[in-house]
Amino acid sequence: MKIVFMGTPDFAVASLDALVQANFDVVAVVTAPDKPAGRGQKLNESAVKKYAVGKGIPVLQPEKLKNPEFIEELRSYKADLQVVVAFRMLPEIVWNMPAKGTINLHGSLLPQYRGAAPINHAIINGEKESGVTTFFLKQEIDTGDIILSDSVPIADDETAGELHDKLMVVGANLLVKTLRAIEANNITEQPQPQNDDLKHAPKIFKEDCKIDWNSPAQTIHNLIRGLSPYPTAFTVLNEKNLKVFKAEIEDKEPGIVAGGFLTDGKTYLKFAAKDGFIKLLDIQYEGKKRMLIEDFLRGMRL
Repeated sequence: MKIVFMGTPDFAVASLDALVQANFDVVAVVTAPDKPAGRGQKLNESAVKKYAVGKGIPVLQPEKLKNPEFIEELRSYKADLQVVVAFRMLPEIVWNMPAKGTINLHGSLLPQYRGAAPINHAIINGEKESGVTTFFLKQEIDTGDIILSDSVPIADDETAGELHDKLMVVGANLLVKTLRAIEANNITEQPQPQNDDLKHAPKIFKEDCKIDWNSPAQTIHNLIRGLSPYPTAFTVLNEKNLKVFKAEIEDKEPGIVAGGFLTDGKTYLKFAAKDGFIKLLDIQYEGKKRMLIEDFLRGMRL
């Protein structure tokens, strides 16, 4: 079974490596074009490209997925199946190309949390469980028939970064299991349930990351966890942005309005929410590096 793999970040590398280690025939990789990054604007290769080059797998980096030259080159690999993990939305001419179709690994228990940021939104919404799902691509995003899924618990203090790393491993294993089932022609596809209470996972923008101190403490704590380490929840302190990577909830003392803060100038800084305090533990002040709150307070007068 000839496979073309499509993906870009580290999350996808774990799946690609699992397929290679399981001796699947990955004939080519499709990933994002190199992009300038950093102060020197040096071209930066995607994590998937770096891995593929190291394994001697041909790499395709189209600017546009409908480009006739790319379509012709992709077709030349005569793939039986395409596998998509953390990549762009594909046009039908691409996902409908292989005889066995195109499958996707998604970081949620579909049909819940369709969209670009399922891991973040699951934690922001205070979910106690998440997971991964493999499914066949079709026209509308994340709506194809489910092949397999696997669930994992979410701990009370778990961040999006920690859940990401957990799902990365679970997803890679599920993908291998899925491909073996497809190869053996031993799959039973299940249409996604049409629930009325679906929760969605749209792309997150900067305005979604600002902390509203009038919200309940648990809501704010979930937002901080769900955006850590990226894109990161933030508040404003002395007219500069203060990113919050980790915090904990404390009982609120009377007389402090929402958004007000208390500090001893040495060991703690806590902001008042609607019904409690959010004690900051791990932060990054605008123009400075990420640090623990004690280190921040040592060099800062509030």
